[in-house]
Amino acid sequence: MKNLNIIDKIKNKIFIQDYSKKPIIEGVKIFDIKRFFGEDGIFEEVTRINENGCLEVFPEFKLRQINRSKILAGAVKAWHIHYYQEDIWYIGPEDHMILGLWDLRENSLTKDLKMRIVMGATYSKLVYIPRGVAHGVVNISNKEGTIIYFVNNQFNFQDPDERRLPWDIIGTDFWQPEKG
Repeated sequence: MKNLNIIDKIKNKIFIQDYSKKPIIEGVKIFDIKRFFGEDGIFEEVTRINENGCLEVFPEFKLRQINRSKILAGAVKAWHIHYYQEDIWYIGPEDHMILGLWDLRENSLTKDLKMRIVMGATYSKLVYIPRGVAHGVVNISNKEGTIIYFVNNQFNFQDPDERRLPWDIIGTDFWQPEKG
């Protein structure tokens, strides 16, 4: 194959995109939701709950509360962390957000690992977030979006299990969509 000559002023700006599998924070689980298409629309079974109140795809997770959050277009809602609670997030396929995760657990094998998960964008998934993993989201869509999240502790206004960190503690670039 003949070598292609590229103009000199551009050669040093060309790069190869990284398609390798990214590391996953210890304990984070991602479950793809099946979508069924018909002539009359789309159906998704988001989750099943067994007779013990546990989600079938995450059987150790006992559901205690379901919450809904509306995120304005372009808004960043971050960072927060739970000491006792786990979350399972669902963002519908019609929305487009980036879920940010940051492992703050001192004894974790993935301590200080940061990861981003594209949510929505024509796909549906559930993401299990263990306690001690800080999380937040940016709505990269030009319309408001909805997060449905399942938790295994009920919110207590007198003693909330929700600690906050500055949204930009690891830099504002974290919340920007990758360009490439």
